[in-house]
Amino acid sequence: MNTDNFALSAKIVSPSYVRQGLQARRGHEQLVRILLDQGKCPEEGWSESTTELFLNELAVMDSNNFLGNCGVGEREGRVASNLVARRHYRLIHGIGRSGDIAAVQPKAAGSSLLNKLTNSVMLDVLKFTGVRSVSSCFVVPMATGMSLTLCFLTLRHQRPRARYILWPRIDQKSCFKSMVTAGFEPVVIENVLEGDELRTDLETVEKKIEELGAENILCVHSTTSCFAPRVPDRLEELAVMCAKHKIPHIVNNAYGVQSSKCMHLIQQGARVGRIDAFVQSLDKNFMVPVGGAVIAGFDEGFIKEISKMYPGRASASPSLDVLITLLTLGARGYKKLLSERKELYGHLAQELKTLAERHGERLLHTPHNPISLAMSLGTLQAHCETAVPQLGSMLFTRQVSGARAVPLDMEQVVSGHTFRGFMSHSDSYPCPYLNAASAIGITKEDVELTIRRLDKCLKTIKKESNAEKNESPDDQTLTIFLVDRVGQKTQLSFPSCTEIGHYLV
Repeated sequence: MNTDNFALSAKIVSPSYVRQGLQARRGHEQLVRILLDQGKCPEEGWSESTTELFLNELAVMDSNNFLGNCGVGEREGRVASNLVARRHYRLIHGIGRSGDIAAVQPKAAGSSLLNKLTNSVMLDVLKFTGVRSVSSCFVVPMATGMSLTLCFLTLRHQRPRARYILWPRIDQKSCFKSMVTAGFEPVVIENVLEGDELRTDLETVEKKIEELGAENILCVHSTTSCFAPRVPDRLEELAVMCAKHKIPHIVNNAYGVQSSKCMHLIQQGARVGRIDAFVQSLDKNFMVPVGGAVIAGFDEGFIKEISKMYPGRASASPSLDVLITLLTLGARGYKKLLSERKELYGHLAQELKTLAERHGERLLHTPHNPISLAMSLGTLQAHCETAVPQLGSMLFTRQVSGARAVPLDMEQVVSGHTFRGFMSHSDSYPCPYLNAASAIGITKEDVELTIRRLDKCLKTIKKESNAEKNESPDDQTLTIFLVDRVGQKTQLSFPSCTEIGHYLV
């Protein structure tokens, strides 16, 4: 409805009523105008009606929704199922062109505008969550691992002689595979134990640079968000080292956007040294379906080179999902979720500490990890060697998701490399443990239910273990005394009750 149509409507319905409708319509349009003008996440979240009105207007700008469109090409935005079309708001053409994921499509102005706006809003979010000097970013329809691979492949053109990637160890397969898939040889830097925490071994990183030669190293691949007792890498020191040796630095910031500490580390690293790009997951930070990531950096030219490395067009679904989410939440709503997460981290830590002490365990001291916590399971394992993996299974079957029971001495081969102590980020961590995280979207009810169910599981395992120890007749000797008619006593000993029948026969 434009101004002319509202004027015509006033001939059919009372003009005063039509004016009210026009004012309401202008309220929606004003929000859209501010978004287009500023390209920032709105301070207050939009209503669903405003968001849907905006998306529908974007859709009618794409050629597949033109009333008189006649397509004779191989890709014309045709969709067989109306359900699928509605799921995507009829934005069917995706984003980018065959040579550049950020390019504008001539026959999909609406989808192209969606792509540009999403990247602009995301840049604003990265800035107000802590990385204020970030200059460029784009949403890519791949999860974190493949997005890291895209960064490494882009660096290949800048450093054709490079063969190695220096990687402080973190036990997640996708991180390791991202380097192997790109065709490089990961150089695993084992972490050092400081108290309970596993931290970056800076001395070994420096030695490896000298040993391999800076020109042969593609980049340093560091990590912020991770499972305790590992903590974020020493980003500032690594950034200074990379600047000194002129080695690129790629940061895996998988779910670090929700942590002000992780974002501060990236900001500081870029300020004092070198960080070329940092990659974060959409689903873990913005509560959208899996399948997207954000690649960001401080050199607009380099980020553009990464976007050009993506072959072909791309799905618009991740961009659409995260834009809808951020428009609905607004900056205030997203910041509220971050604040609640941080508050519940303290609550989860206190509850885990109390539970641990009740069961003869302890909460590991990992103050440098702002999201993940770990509780020792040494006492539990002393009851039974299989107790730790059993606890993980019991929690999962009792609908406690996300908790990780990490045993000792587990081995895992990933792309030909054997990791000892896999899942613990170390060849020989001192004790088994259980992970729990306070991630965005967590509620107080999540914490309390988890603690109650964990408590019951620990009690059940210990009870079953004690019962097995007290009820193992096969490991006991049975003694019987036989007395004959003249009172002569004979003692017979049997290795187990099951063998009595054999001796009696």
